[in-house]
Amino acid sequence: MLLTLRCRLLNPQLSSLFRSLPHSHKSHPSSLAFGPSIFQQPNCPYASAAKGQRPAGISEAAKFVRTVLFVPPGVNPDDVTDDMVLPGSNIVLGPYAGDAKIKDVDFVKSSNRPKDCPKDDRPEFAMLGRSNVGKSSLINFLVRKKEVALTSKKPGKTQLINHFLVNKSWYIVDLPGYGFANAPESARMDWSSFTKGYFLNRETLVSVLLLIDASVPPQKIDLDCANWLGRNNISMTFVFTKCDKMKVGKGRRPDENIRNFLELMKESYRHHPPWIMTSSITGLGRDELLLHMSQLRNYWDNEETT
Repeated sequence: MLLTLRCRLLNPQLSSLFRSLPHSHKSHPSSLAFGPSIFQQPNCPYASAAKGQRPAGISEAAKFVRTVLFVPPGVNPDDVTDDMVLPGSNIVLGPYAGDAKIKDVDFVKSSNRPKDCPKDDRPEFAMLGRSNVGKSSLINFLVRKKEVALTSKKPGKTQLINHFLVNKSWYIVDLPGYGFANAPESARMDWSSFTKGYFLNRETLVSVLLLIDASVPPQKIDLDCANWLGRNNISMTFVFTKCDKMKVGKGRRPDENIRNFLELMKESYRHHPPWIMTSSITGLGRDELLLHMSQLRNYWDNEETT
């Protein structure tokens, strides 16, 4: 039964994490329902759950599904079973998941304004995170091509929007990192001066992959970024990086940091956005993240053509 999800070892690091997650959340005065635009279609079973509309008398297992797991379009929350949840994540695999293999990737262009970005109709995923979160490593890890992320590191390109075309059908978008530790607060958020326009106006944006460093405790700047995206109804997935790093000195383990981050997030979200653990060192989460991206992309494609 689905209740076994709370104690099942989806990943060795997840046992304590799932045991600590609540079945349901109390409403918060400033709660933000996770409601990305592609998941607000009338026929999407997740839409009603995101808005807090639950049938009376549902089981504890059903409450767990609706509040802790990310249920994609095409899946009835009542039909979710253990083996539908991607390991190391809260993401349910649905019928829109398809071929997730990356066959080729090409650098297309760098843009210093959103209006200069590619103007075709291909779907795209934006990579966003603090400057030292391991964004380049994750991109290289996903595409298995070391020279790809290096393109965005050429002089003058670190503050630009970089588009990489995958399989000639969809984009990975590398955005500037934010949160330089030694910079003043105003400078740390300078990234938003032009990337906000990208987020708010880019019609081909399927989802933001918000990278969170699991080797350190939750950072305020990451929480602020997540809340801004949520307030603006922008689809996101938390991608926890560096999940291979073990406890050092008095630091906490990745699973503890992830649990603490999610606990803080539930102050703003009635339902957990999708999240996944990754490591570019061990290979953790690569195939699962690509499957998740494939189902978001395929659903987006389907909606665009109907």
